[in-house]
Amino acid sequence: MQTSELPDLAHTDTKPLHWLATAAAMAAVVAAAGLLQPDPTASASTPHRTTAQHGTTAVTAPDPARADFPLECGGVESTVAKQATGDLDGDGRPETVAVVHCAAGSGTPPSGVYVLTRGSGAAPRVVATLVDPAQAMSIGDFAVRDGIISATLLGYSSDSVPRCCPDQQERVTWQWRGGAFVRATQAAPSSA
Repeated sequence: MQTSELPDLAHTDTKPLHWLATAAAMAAVVAAAGLLQPDPTASASTPHRTTAQHGTTAVTAPDPARADFPLECGGVESTVAKQATGDLDGDGRPETVAVVHCAAGSGTPPSGVYVLTRGSGAAPRVVATLVDPAQAMSIGDFAVRDGIISATLLGYSSDSVPRCCPDQQERVTWQWRGGAFVRATQAAPSSA
């Protein structure tokens, strides 16, 4: 009889019990994965939620449709044209930034840009006005990313420019620093 130079690998022999244990472990992994699926009702338009630092309660971002904006519309309703959410001040709770203007039948009404937070009552509270409608600006591109609000402000060089057609633009950002929103102007893209 010839002796093998390999070590005895008797412990690697598979038996039905090994296969049963492997199948049970795989079934447990598949079942656990099924429980961890994303919410099928969630979408990009679902309100932003985050976990507060002081517990595990999900906090929903303030709804601008329920806010009272400091905007005089002369008897017509105001319109929330754009909105974005994010944790702007690092407290673990989302704020909402809303671009709001009066509902005009024509032309480009001036917009206000407001930061909303959850108030002590049911309605959100305006905590900052980043663009006042009195500045006669409208808002082009608008986003909130990584705690920074960015927007393209559209304005007019004179009163003779039709209100439908802004002839000036400025790219700006706002970021929460030292207890206030600090505005910065972005460099205009160079044309080649």
